Amino acid sequence: MRSKNFLNIVLFEPEIPQNAGNIARMCVNNDLKLHLIKPLGFELADKYLKRSALDYWENLEYSVHENWEEFLKTENLNPLDSVNNSLHFLSSKATKSFWEVKYSTNDYLIFGSETKGLSKEIYENYHEQMLLVPMSSMNARCLNLASTVQTVYYEAFRQLSL
Repeated sequence: MRSKNFLNIVLFEPEIPQNAGNIARMCVNNDLKLHLIKPLGFELADKYLKRSALDYWENLEYSVHENWEEFLKTENLNPLDSVNNSLHFLSSKATKSFWEVKYSTNDYLIFGSETKGLSKEIYENYHEQMLLVPMSSMNARCLNLASTVQTVYYEAFRQLSL
């Protein structure tokens, strides 16, 4: 049964099984659905994925989508709606902070791959919905994917719990 604060976590072409496993574990513990958009940089039977998710994977609600278009179709999201307020894309290239958004139940928090980020088409089509997790140092490009997912999710959860 979904909680009142249910959200969707979307990993676009994730590459590192330990990150996906860590995120899956967080999803189970917070009643979130995880969407994995191919290609994946690992197999779902990967030992590192299973190790980082521990025994939580069997309780995970998740879907694997062949590509971005299938994800939109499966989730009944209009691909022509470039300003869909339920889609929030996280990118180190964004200028708007994730704190500036009012999140809603059933929103989609969308994260790109660890090395490539989101596709050029997604950046072009959804540039209004790109969000950034600000960092005070310029010594690195971005945070770890699992850390970023957790940071953004807990802000959305905080808002929805008020």
